[in-house]
Amino acid sequence: MITLAVDAMGGDAGLAVTVPGAVDFLKQQSDVHLIMVGDEAAVRQALSSAGAPMDRITVCHAAQVVEMDEAPQSALKNKKESSMRIAINQVKEGNAQAAVSAGNTGALMATARFVLKTIPGIERPAIAKFLPSDSKHVTLALDLGANVDCTPEQLAQFAIIGSELVHALHPGKGSPRVALLNVGTEDIKGTDAVKQTFKLLSSSKLNFIGNIESNSVLYGEADVVVADGFVGNVMLKTIEGAVKFMSGAIRREFQSTLFNKLATIAALPALKGLKGKLDPRKFNGAILLGLRGIVIKSHGGTDEVGFRYALEEAYHEAKSAGLAQIEQGVATQLAALEAAKAAELEDTAAPATEA
Repeated sequence: MITLAVDAMGGDAGLAVTVPGAVDFLKQQSDVHLIMVGDEAAVRQALSSAGAPMDRITVCHAAQVVEMDEAPQSALKNKKESSMRIAINQVKEGNAQAAVSAGNTGALMATARFVLKTIPGIERPAIAKFLPSDSKHVTLALDLGANVDCTPEQLAQFAIIGSELVHALHPGKGSPRVALLNVGTEDIKGTDAVKQTFKLLSSSKLNFIGNIESNSVLYGEADVVVADGFVGNVMLKTIEGAVKFMSGAIRREFQSTLFNKLATIAALPALKGLKGKLDPRKFNGAILLGLRGIVIKSHGGTDEVGFRYALEEAYHEAKSAGLAQIEQGVATQLAALEAAKAAELEDTAAPATEA
């Protein structure tokens, strides 16, 4: 049985989204128990109205709520009894395998990092998300906004933790292909930090395939795409905007003339399939990667369908990703990277011999 802790009060709509999303999720998965954290009276009333199966739900009272515009340090210092904090505490205390929140991203990251700590060797957690591709698999992209400025070493750490997660989730696929997001595929392209990261990853034991441009990310050419939080977030928002634009453009085009409206009838099966693939709610649920525990961030403005998919992401992470295995893999990869760096420094320092 998988147990998930849910910040029932988080997000723009709070209980109006989290409760119906949770109830729908329980209908889809039979081996899950939920700990719904929030104002107990309000949570119980919402669950009762939604016809929730209470034998699979525990309600945990929280006296406080982290506001969507609250500063991370304020939430960390003043909201120790918040639904967000208590949900994450459930993971730390071993009562739940993962926590899910649609709350304030900065506060969630700060709180999760404070409570759960990072995996040894990982300096900062990253926001990671699985993106769709035109192939049969998805691509893990990170960092998507947690760390605007990153050192080459931190970017290399993101690559390692991302690779280990993908390997843990898909052990039969071999070594995940890791790529570095850049303005070109040549190793001379990019900022100094990106070029230094390229060198680090080239000397690592990862299956590093080089640079990748943003227009290739959704074509399944890499299993893990690494960027700093600024570049990664711009890429993600551009993809989301493009998908929204294309969906609207297709809809407007088919409604523009009588002929096009009639053509819609014939194209309806294909359009439904396309709509499903382009539905951003299906890819809701970002991972706060690098922590010693699983925390999933749902989009704050999502609806109950999107929140259900965030719960699905947490469920699959909790069921498939062995944290001990990931930590061991990270330690092995970091040790190999340090050994490669030391060898390179030794070669550089060695005096040249005369012929």
